[in-house]
Order: sequence, then C-alpha cells, then structure tokens
Amino acid sequence: MDLQHDDSTPRAGAARPRGWLRAVIVGSLAILFVAAAVGFIAFLSQLRGVEIKPARSADGIVVFTGGSSRVADAMELLAGGYGKRLLISGVHPTNAARDISRSLPDNQSLLGCCVDLDRSAANTRGNAAETRRWAQERGFKSLIVVTSNYHMPRAILELSHAMPDVTLIPFAVIGDKWRDEPWWTSGATLRLLLSEYVKYVAAEVRVRLADVGIEVIPEADQPAPAPRRPATAQAN
Repeated sequence: MDLQHDDSTPRAGAARPRGWLRAVIVGSLAILFVAAAVGFIAFLSQLRGVEIKPARSADGIVVFTGGSSRVADAMELLAGGYGKRLLISGVHPTNAARDISRSLPDNQSLLGCCVDLDRSAANTRGNAAETRRWAQERGFKSLIVVTSNYHMPRAILELSHAMPDVTLIPFAVIGDKWRDEPWWTSGATLRLLLSEYVKYVAAEVRVRLADVGIEVIPEADQPAPAPRRPATAQAN
C-alpha cells in the first residue's frame, strides 16, 4: 500500500503566524487611527469660534506674525491699555517699522513708543524663545498672547514650556474664512487644521520628552529656516 505524504500541516502552521501578524498590524493601525481621530477632535475643541477680549490686562502683549489681522488686533489691545508694550515676533528680516506702519495708519504713535520687533524667530519655537528673552529683559510676569485660533494651542504649549513662571492670557484671532463657512466644508481649511494638528502633536511629544531630560532637538540646534515671505503673509 502506498502512503501519501500529507504536507498540509506544515503549510497550515506557517499560515497561522502570518495570519496572527496580519491581525496585529491591522489592529495596531486601527488603534492608531482611532487615537489620532480622538486627538484631532480634542484639538478642535480647544479652538475658539469667536473673538473674546481678555478679561484682564497684562504686563505685555506678544503677537506671532502669520495670519491675517493678528498684528492689527494686537495693536488694538495695546491701544486699549491691555499691556504696556507689544512684541511683534517673527517679522521678516527685511521689514522695517515703516512697512508695518503703512498697514496700521491709526497707530503711528504707539508704533513709535511701545512696539518692539523680533526679526530672528523663524517658527513657533523661535517665537517662544524670543518672547522669553523680551519678557525677562522687561521683568514682565504676564503676557497676552495674540495669534490665530488654530495656532493658539501650539503657541501656548511652546510659551508655557519656555517660561513656565509667566502667566499667559490667550487672545485668539478668528480669520474671515473661519467666520464665513464651517471648517469642514473647506478643503483648504481642513488641510490647514490637519497640518497644525500634526505640528501640535510633534511639539507636545518634544516638550514632554524635554520635561524628563530628553532633548530631541536642542533649541540652539534647530535647522535653519527656508526663505520666508514678509511678516504679513507668513504662516506659523
């Protein structure tokens, strides 16, 4: 009698590990997707939909250049007595004070007496470092932070890490597009929010690692920025 060799068992045994590995990969990707979606929703919940004037004044005001009307709104706060001085952080190196004054004709006297320009910051982390230096030089212990609503979570994260002893009061600027249409109906706005969320998560991870003594990218070793457009058009 001929005995047939049954080779199905080894093949079945080899298939089981592959199936298990596939299930682990699919499950891990599903968990990552759900975590990212939950995180994105939590990020969106931090964004204000209307502009609300600060409940109190502060020693100083800082505005990060990039979005439309940020600088104009910061100047209004300065004119309203919400701070003693204003720092405009992230001004393009080739921009002079007169370039800014042309877009703010009603605030010429304030620009001459109470506004400082930071031309060295190239990103939000640089904004925070220069703001810390500016605040320390003037002994400021409280700041009103002016930037776009979508950028505010990352700005506060970086500033809180750079100067934990300074009280930060956010003033979120709401752009025209945000007011005119829901963000989920605009592909450009959705891409902007997703991009900002990724940057926020990356900053959160770097800050948390730095808190336990692990510097992923030391502040002095940040890569040099690419050439940028003028401050009024620059995006953080």
